[in-house]
Amino acid sequence: MSSSRERILDAAVVRIASDGIDAVRIARIAMDARVSTALVHYHFATREALLAEALEHSFATAGEVRDGTGDPVTRLRAMVEQCLPLPGEQERDWVLWVELWLRAVRHPELRPTAAKLYANMHDWFREAIEEGEFGPVDAAAIADRALALIDGFGVRALLGDPAIPLERARDEVWHALAGDLGLRAGTATS
Repeated sequence: MSSSRERILDAAVVRIASDGIDAVRIARIAMDARVSTALVHYHFATREALLAEALEHSFATAGEVRDGTGDPVTRLRAMVEQCLPLPGEQERDWVLWVELWLRAVRHPELRPTAAKLYANMHDWFREAIEEGEFGPVDAAAIADRALALIDGFGVRALLGDPAIPLERARDEVWHALAGDLGLRAGTATS
């Protein structure tokens, strides 16, 4: 059985993604988590603290999915897929990221949370590239470019931009990543 704090975070992830952080009511999160509002306030002093921890919780619970296996190319393709706003939990997590981006612009206390989450994602990609032994490449720079492309194409796909459906976002990110890694053209598109 999960702790009351975990239940609060699970409920917050769902509510923030569906209602937005500004519309979220602590009483509703408490009801969804089957706890008192006092307990929610005990654990989270502000909405920003709740958003930050909800994002970190969401990232941590997705950890099992991030621990991919397989050959290096298959693993990196799966990582790109796992980072795009696919319907379901990944789309919900994207909405949380957008909430964080918007809040961090106005609330500097959230910027370290954003930096920490990006550092985790960066390390995940960098390590996969290094472990893949793709040759003399700058794994850290490639990881930065991959995340920037995922963010840019992912936002457009999340918004339903008809010019960038998920399939195109996936293909564009993978094409750039494969090019950076020096993969054969056939490998880049397969």
